[in-house]
Amino acid sequence: MRVGGPAERILVAETSDDLVRMAQQLWDEDEHWILLGGGSNTVIGDDGFPGTVLLVRNTGIERVDEAGAGIPERAAADGTALPEGTVRLRVQAGHDWDELVAVCVEHGWSGIEALSGIPGLAGAAPVQNIGAYGQELSDVLHSITFLDRESGEVLRLPASELELGYRSSAIKSGREGVVLSIDLLLAEDEDRDNPLSAPIAYGQLADALGVTIGDRVSIRELRRSVLRLRASKGMVLDAEDHDTWSAGSFFTNPIVSESFARTLPVEAPRFPVPGVEPEPAVTPLEDLAAGLPLRVPDPAPERLIKLSAAWLIENAGIEKGFRLPGSGAAISSKHTLAITNRGAANAADVAELARYVVQRVQAEFGVLLVPEPNLIGLEL
Repeated sequence: MRVGGPAERILVAETSDDLVRMAQQLWDEDEHWILLGGGSNTVIGDDGFPGTVLLVRNTGIERVDEAGAGIPERAAADGTALPEGTVRLRVQAGHDWDELVAVCVEHGWSGIEALSGIPGLAGAAPVQNIGAYGQELSDVLHSITFLDRESGEVLRLPASELELGYRSSAIKSGREGVVLSIDLLLAEDEDRDNPLSAPIAYGQLADALGVTIGDRVSIRELRRSVLRLRASKGMVLDAEDHDTWSAGSFFTNPIVSESFARTLPVEAPRFPVPGVEPEPAVTPLEDLAAGLPLRVPDPAPERLIKLSAAWLIENAGIEKGFRLPGSGAAISSKHTLAITNRGAANAADVAELARYVVQRVQAEFGVLLVPEPNLIGLEL
């Protein structure tokens, strides 16, 4: 966002070993410090950060064999065979995410092509469980290499232990440590000349490509289409375009109960959130014959509904391009979910506008918007 003050000290980790050594040293010193990747999902206060910032800059992409390195045939690092047509990649935490997507698209490895254009680094992807246009990292994440604060050990954590959800993970919600690398399982198309994407799962993207949900298209054309869509919303970094001087979507889409969703205007977009279905209560006949009581099913939990933060903002009277008088921050002229720096904003301007948006939406609809970026030295 090009706002915020300086750090007291900056350390740069160029390798995984550097990252482990520097993080352990900072923990041992019990110093106030933060880990920072690309900074695209972070807003720093104007007073800066009174401590050390450790920058993640270890890079590299490799296909993983049963020994854990090199070019594999069809085996995972634990020695179990991968499904035919599957590629396992290990990506260092400091690798640029969109550069990774470009490499995968060029090789015809599908599964993350709809995540094209997302700024930031690979190590942050599982923390946020990044997602866009019908794909999420959780769809393809196999595991991560993780320096665990509590044990001090470097661990291989399977994706199943990370509690990945909508823009959330166990790391984001409190498991302290450092992501060193991530392992992805991607599909490899046999047609190297014209590899196809994963099935399209997002209506707007399907419309842009002139196809229907579930169709597959050229993976390269899908990447180009995603980049065009993101650029039209100011979501592809461009130093000349102030709509991209942002942290992307500033608010997450709210998740509410189905009963609350029914109180909103009928035209408000609603998306059911998949949940765990209760197991049916079955009482075997032999149990009944033995005099055991009928099993009573647990009451089903109320369904959850995801709302559109953009719709709530727009319908609370905040239009694209809106800014408070005298402020250097404004709502993007392309997308109401982005708060942007028009060239002279400071962090206080950003926070003031964010607070105003939250207040308007809460007053109009009773929904409390939650900021998506990490706010350091700022409060809404």
